[in-house]
Amino acid sequence: MTLSERNIIFKAGIAVSFLFLVLCVAGSFKAIPVYASMEQEITRHSEGVFRFLAGRFLTAKLPAVHCCILVMVLYSFFTIIFIYYFFEKTQSPEILFIVFFVASFSTEAMRLIIPLGHVYDLPLLYFLISSRIILFGRFFGIFSIFAASLYAVGYETQRQNNVILILIVISLIISLGVPIDTHAWNSSLNMIKGYVSMFRLIEIGTFLVTTISFFIAVWLRSTGEFSYIGAGSVLVFLGRDILLNTDTWAGPPAGLIFLSVGTWLICTKLHKIYLWH
Repeated sequence: MTLSERNIIFKAGIAVSFLFLVLCVAGSFKAIPVYASMEQEITRHSEGVFRFLAGRFLTAKLPAVHCCILVMVLYSFFTIIFIYYFFEKTQSPEILFIVFFVASFSTEAMRLIIPLGHVYDLPLLYFLISSRIILFGRFFGIFSIFAASLYAVGYETQRQNNVILILIVISLIISLGVPIDTHAWNSSLNMIKGYVSMFRLIEIGTFLVTTISFFIAVWLRSTGEFSYIGAGSVLVFLGRDILLNTDTWAGPPAGLIFLSVGTWLICTKLHKIYLWH
């Protein structure tokens, strides 16, 4: 893939993330007023280590979940812009897949379909479609950063389009095959889905292999910057997990800090590696 073709994808990512940002902001005016009544309907809490710890001291608040969603959509939009200008003239096979990972956060705006459903009494099909879009975004995102780690350890192919197609197909198979209960949702505005434990293992396994691959790249390519990139991947995975599952006010600042620092480490060190290549 040429530099100009890759930059076109970056621009498309900016446009798509901006569209989700507009949808998120527009939906906020209708969603926020109904959270008080919806909190009385919460029967299931979200999962995750951070939620488990924070839940011991803080109660679930749907406005905090809304803030997490807005943080992720804003993060996606501004980070892609940052990457575009930072890497506009710098070729790096990893950065394309990092952008896909960042862009995947935009689809979290679809979680607002739950409060909007309370306002407009939407058909259940809307909830199903939105949930599958969210699932596709999440798995496409984590598989994309995994692909970036493969390029870091020396995977060489000029046919990035084929890799992208494989990631899309795998993510579609998973997102379309997961059973979803459109009648139930948890405290982080996620619809209840099946095979939770299995897919949690997939996420954890992908996280571990990705992080290890970046650290292996330090040895294989004799480049110490990959150790910082590996540390950055740990931070972005932690930030992602917090923002996806939190339902308290402790989540938005913690998740944003982890995401921001991790992304900064990944991007600045990748830029340093490839700046003179």
